[in-house]
Amino acid sequence: MSAIIEYFKTLTQIPHCSKVADRLFEHLVDFAKSRGYTVEIDQTKNIFIHKGDSDLCLQAHYDMVCIGKAPAIETYIEEGWMKAKESSLGADNGMAIAMMMALMDEGGELSFLITSDEEVGLIGANSLEFDIKSRYMLNLDSEDEGEVYIGCAGGVDITASKKNSLLGSKGECYEVAVRGLVGGHSGVDIDKNIPSAIKVLGEYLFEHQVTQLASIHAGERRNSIPANAIAVVYSEVTLENAPMVEVKRLDEKPDVLSNGKETLRLIHAFKHGVRAQNEALGIPDTSINLAIINSDEEGSVTIETSARAMSASGLESLSKETVGFFKSYGFDVKVEDKYPAWKPDVSDFTALVSEEVKQVFGSSKLKAIHAGLECGIIAQKYPHMKFTSIGPTIRYPHSTREMVNLSSVEKIYQVVQNVIKKIKVS
Repeated sequence: MSAIIEYFKTLTQIPHCSKVADRLFEHLVDFAKSRGYTVEIDQTKNIFIHKGDSDLCLQAHYDMVCIGKAPAIETYIEEGWMKAKESSLGADNGMAIAMMMALMDEGGELSFLITSDEEVGLIGANSLEFDIKSRYMLNLDSEDEGEVYIGCAGGVDITASKKNSLLGSKGECYEVAVRGLVGGHSGVDIDKNIPSAIKVLGEYLFEHQVTQLASIHAGERRNSIPANAIAVVYSEVTLENAPMVEVKRLDEKPDVLSNGKETLRLIHAFKHGVRAQNEALGIPDTSINLAIINSDEEGSVTIETSARAMSASGLESLSKETVGFFKSYGFDVKVEDKYPAWKPDVSDFTALVSEEVKQVFGSSKLKAIHAGLECGIIAQKYPHMKFTSIGPTIRYPHSTREMVNLSSVEKIYQVVQNVIKKIKVS
């Protein structure tokens, strides 16, 4: 087992879910200092690690999306893929951190930028305060070997909320649940026909003309396609199990939400998924994930969504449409954690990285990704830099199916080492 994989296994045992990653933050700071690197920290706990005057800065984030049993992660290897038992793995972006640790062991003059809370709105990247002079930044957050990424989607989180009064009910009370769907990344997997538990639940209730909603708890993370959704409802007709839907009659009689009917109509009407395709790039152009819906004991309902677009105009249009949609159902709306698209850009640095990828993998493709990379934000803060993104093959991030190809990890590390050598002699 290589040092990279051993370091990654260590990382999986240090909890680092978004917003609660202090233990890993401290571990990385201590690790870098112990290898003789200078470490700088800013107010949002971004970490800038450097030695000498390197023209190249490697970049990744240290938080992960915790799904299932995570952060209690138990890894195993199957047919060359590392996976986790009943949890997300954290290869996004932990494998990049492990590569950086292996490079620090080598002790070379190099810079590393490790950002915080990327998975919950690129918060760290938005707040960078370091004086980084490197001319090139190599992001290690892509998820397909043999591909060099030169652009990404921008995004924004849109949250809607509404207060309800509580009313009496009529009919039988049921728990209607959709559990254990496969889930996935709300960007790179949004076009893969992965069912949304919220939409499956909503369609079932709509088809059975259910209008009395007592409570709902659905979805896991804003940037994950929902794998679970549970509602307590009343129906005057008998509800029964259906494909992907489990129904259980309840003895208790909770009150129902005064605007439950409108909430159920909203779920049915919401257009979750890809809204438009970018034919030139061969990826979605705009999409939105109906991510989380929760009601509380007082009857308030909160809905969380994550919108993405490959252009600023596309993101603005989708945001306005979504805000208007929620307001038409009487919800209050907040737009937050907006980050820009990274416009596809080909440069001499792109060409250099692409050539090294080709040497190791036999071929190289320039691509853009329908997900948020930090390059777009960082490029605005450091206009003198040139950016490119690569990474090992990771499948189904942000889900309990997440897996990383170990052979791909070793080959990407070789690419990174080759790029470092080329930058030093250029």
